[in-house]
Amino acid sequence: MIYDIYQAFADAGDPARKLAAEGEKMLAPWAAGAFSFSVRRLAAYYEQVTLSGFTHVRPPFNIQPIDTKAGPVPVIEERVHSADFCHLVRFTREGAGDEPSVLLLAPMSGHFATLLRGTIRTLLRDHTVYITDWINPRDIPLDKGSFGLDDYVQYIIDFTKFIGPRTHMVGVCQPTVPALAAVALMAQDNDPDQPSSLTLMAGPIDARVSPTKVNDLANDHSIEWFRDNLIGVVPAKLKGAGRKVYPGFLQLSAFISMNAERHAKSFRDLYKQRAAGEDAKADAIRDFYTEYFAIMDLTADFYLETVEKVFQQCTLARGAMMVRNRLVEPRAIKKTFLLTVEGEKDDICAVGQTLAAQDLCSGLRPYMKTHHMQAGVGHYGVFNGKKWDAQVYPVVRNHILSSV
Repeated sequence: MIYDIYQAFADAGDPARKLAAEGEKMLAPWAAGAFSFSVRRLAAYYEQVTLSGFTHVRPPFNIQPIDTKAGPVPVIEERVHSADFCHLVRFTREGAGDEPSVLLLAPMSGHFATLLRGTIRTLLRDHTVYITDWINPRDIPLDKGSFGLDDYVQYIIDFTKFIGPRTHMVGVCQPTVPALAAVALMAQDNDPDQPSSLTLMAGPIDARVSPTKVNDLANDHSIEWFRDNLIGVVPAKLKGAGRKVYPGFLQLSAFISMNAERHAKSFRDLYKQRAAGEDAKADAIRDFYTEYFAIMDLTADFYLETVEKVFQQCTLARGAMMVRNRLVEPRAIKKTFLLTVEGEKDDICAVGQTLAAQDLCSGLRPYMKTHHMQAGVGHYGVFNGKKWDAQVYPVVRNHILSSV
């Protein structure tokens, strides 16, 4: 019922948002005229209306050319492998040689993989980049079956084997747990395609460490409460009709409520800057929210299993995680170099939660394990933005080079 109500409101608001978008376009030629200030104010208002709703279609990656010593080099994007719930997309610089292959695991946490556009662009300086491009479950028919945490782990193993030996795996936020589980299972099987390196960035390996609001929410309610209150059914008009999901609009609404005043200020700043003709600043805010408001659902199985096993029971940290009836044993990892990265001001995955992987991987020799704590950044600053680009990425790059 909750999804049907949301969809009805979204459908009702679409005409107004489309009309506002057309109004913006019509006013653009008049923005520099005699009545420019009044025109810009009206255009700024239309812009606010245009951004007032969520979208459910993945934005394009649109990776711009990479700067090199020889000048800008175009980026080639191609879908190289597909499964029912995910595409594997590869990015390469035009004319690039034999470079290390990075499997970038995008979170399945309410946003599309395009949220890591900046991460991809930075990694492309020195690597071929593969990314898990998750498909919105509301667009996946019921006959494709279910998708849970065990399936996520298996997808990682399958994609790693598709890329082949000497892959370098990078898990960002939520995927850190299934990433470590996948590498452990491959090690337990003595799989010849075990990745050369594993980088875990700002993820809840052990959510018991310095619990954040996210951890508190998971533990303040029973798993039955989550099932009864946060799971919806995809409406009949959509391809995934009948599929049980944790709707993306609920996930994003929860995140926005955690920093409501900050988001409200951003929209006020957007209006003021657009009205004042400070278009570069206004465009930066609009681009962020265009991406941020593009949301995807999570399958109910995956969401509930993640809440229960990762945040409530902390099964991986306690040595009790099971994947398809197999115990996950991180101590079995002996060939894959490990790097853990955390942000000093992370209010989603607190300092220490990702570091816990170091102790779990007790089979690795000390020189094969590295930790980096980035000062002055929150959650997203670990893998996106200036400090990621200038300070975190060099650590990741060196880690990959040392394990080649």
